[in-house]
Amino acid sequence: MQKVSDYFGCMVFDDRVMRARLSGKVYESLSKTISRGTTLDIGVANAVAEAMKDWAVENGATHFTHWFQPLTGITAEKHDSFITKSPDGSVIMEFSGKELIKGEPDASSFPSGGLRATFEARGYTAWDPTSYAFIKGKTLYIPTAFCSYGGQVLDKKTPLLRSMEALSHEAVRILHLFGNTSANRVVSSVGPEQEYFLITREMYEKRPDLRFTGRTLFGARPPKGQELDDHYFGAIKPTVAAFMEDLNKELWKVGILAKTEHNEVAPAQHELAPIYTTTNIATDHNQLTMDIMKSVASRHGLVCLLHEKPFAGVNGSGKHNNWSISTDDGQNLLSPGETPYENAQFLLFLCAVIKAVDDYQDLLRISVATAGNDHRLGANEAPPAVISIFLGDELSAILEALEEDREYPGTKKTVMQLGVDVLPFFNRDTTDRNRTSPFAFTGNKFEFRMVGSSDSIACANIMLNSAVADTLRIFADTLEKADDFEVSLHQLIVKTIKEHKRIIFNGNGYDDAWIQEATKKRGLLNYRTTADCIPHLMDEKNVKMLSRMKVYTLDELKSRRDINLENYTKTIIIEANTMVDMARTQIAPAIENYLSDVAKAAMNKKAIVPTLKCSYETKLIEELSYLIDEITANLERLENAICKVKGVEDIIEQSKMVRDTLIPLMSELRMPCDKAEMMTERSYWPFPVYSDLLFGVK
Repeated sequence: MQKVSDYFGCMVFDDRVMRARLSGKVYESLSKTISRGTTLDIGVANAVAEAMKDWAVENGATHFTHWFQPLTGITAEKHDSFITKSPDGSVIMEFSGKELIKGEPDASSFPSGGLRATFEARGYTAWDPTSYAFIKGKTLYIPTAFCSYGGQVLDKKTPLLRSMEALSHEAVRILHLFGNTSANRVVSSVGPEQEYFLITREMYEKRPDLRFTGRTLFGARPPKGQELDDHYFGAIKPTVAAFMEDLNKELWKVGILAKTEHNEVAPAQHELAPIYTTTNIATDHNQLTMDIMKSVASRHGLVCLLHEKPFAGVNGSGKHNNWSISTDDGQNLLSPGETPYENAQFLLFLCAVIKAVDDYQDLLRISVATAGNDHRLGANEAPPAVISIFLGDELSAILEALEEDREYPGTKKTVMQLGVDVLPFFNRDTTDRNRTSPFAFTGNKFEFRMVGSSDSIACANIMLNSAVADTLRIFADTLEKADDFEVSLHQLIVKTIKEHKRIIFNGNGYDDAWIQEATKKRGLLNYRTTADCIPHLMDEKNVKMLSRMKVYTLDELKSRRDINLENYTKTIIIEANTMVDMARTQIAPAIENYLSDVAKAAMNKKAIVPTLKCSYETKLIEELSYLIDEITANLERLENAICKVKGVEDIIEQSKMVRDTLIPLMSELRMPCDKAEMMTERSYWPFPVYSDLLFGVK
């Protein structure tokens, strides 16, 4: 059996390959570009391109693509072959530094939010040398940034790289104040835990709602759901285990550090977690992971569902964004150490995160806002839409002691003894985990739990990096002017705690009382839907901060606002149209067919025994007939509402109409259809029901 260590990263043009294939001078120059952000020389690019092409061809590649992340939320690629015609009529395999550095995809059909006219077609992709190229299938994939002919940023990678630069610059200023002159860069790192559902492809193909929208728009709850908690961490079914084994191999080949896999809470739900790595690489890896999940599932006769809420009545899927910051010499700046009370550098960075999250709650909420995630946030499997920070008992007690200017007594390690001699003793962690918190400290990193399972993690990390960078800028400006660094540092930490402690909450985020306390007493924001929060992207404080950090221009922000609202409205309209089609052409005819056969059965019984009342059939016919009338009326209302929504030109007003009119009418249509499903004999129902979908994988 082949060892994982023998094939891990075998399809990645990583540091090992570059060391072996590049000259010392070229390798050194490229390494400086990657580690220090220096400009790439065209001569170096040509040498890298030649080595990259030779390696790719040796590994079976015939094409290359500039792989980028447009504002569609998924990745994009255009494939070109390496072949070039030679004078004798044969072909040779060529790849130049120019082709490596720059591509020219047609940009006219990608979302731009008004940054460019539709007829302005030219766009550029630019190689991101900090993210390794890899082979998938017969193609060399080159991670790139994407912009228009006029230089407008049309992707998610460029702002992410900008935010990382801003964070590094301001964090290094702070480190220099603490006497650390060896650190040249500070890097944000992420490990995104990916939740997903697996169902059989046969059932998927029979559900138009799953095919068109990624979620079920109709479906009565099955007799058994997740009530027994028996699926969570339970034994993995053979089909799923085979899928996971195959998935791991494919991920490991392209250097993705897939580490943990297990069953999640809902039936048919699972999770994969990687070891965390540099944020832009983690973002690329997560996009690639979602793509590979789908392709591997197909090999096993399965479909991988990444929608945040594919099934009503059971948990939806998120993507926990484990975020930390470290120096280029390996120091984790969010590690408390053995005595966090005495670790002033850690406390300052902690306070920077606390202030950033409090000041920019709206941006963090905006960063995870999608139509799919609106179903999940605030439900009992995800954090509420209100942003708060969980620190745990020890850190909270330390901050209280600092605020009150008193000594912190320290925390005594608690030894866990389970009452069985053969079981080992071990020290309890100084803080618990809080799964109801949107933003929880988990030892040496923060877990941002609000990201949706299908979303790119770029958006959340752009906002998080930017907000923390701006706060560190404020801190550095203050401390650099201080006459007495130690006194000013202490005062700054205490001041930050006092002004931003409202954002700290260690309790149950699902409790209704907390939502009341958060919004009424603490003044925290509660943007329940995408339509509620996205317009606030253009609030003055947000525009100023993101412009100041050089992450977005004003026009780029406006484009993101409009694109996100357009995606929201288009997604809901597609769902509404799908519901109309399914209800009219599948559900209503199925009910009518069943009604007709029930009526015939009752007539036949009466023909044999005229005195029979046929009370069961009569009641069933009455109830289903009432439901058909209700379905018909709701269909008409929904269709009329769709037409009205489409006629609204202002995107903000359209999104509000979708939120306030379309979504409630969709719920009204679903209710009688789901009731009818529970009353209609199974063979008449036109598509697989929840019992089949959730428990169909063996």
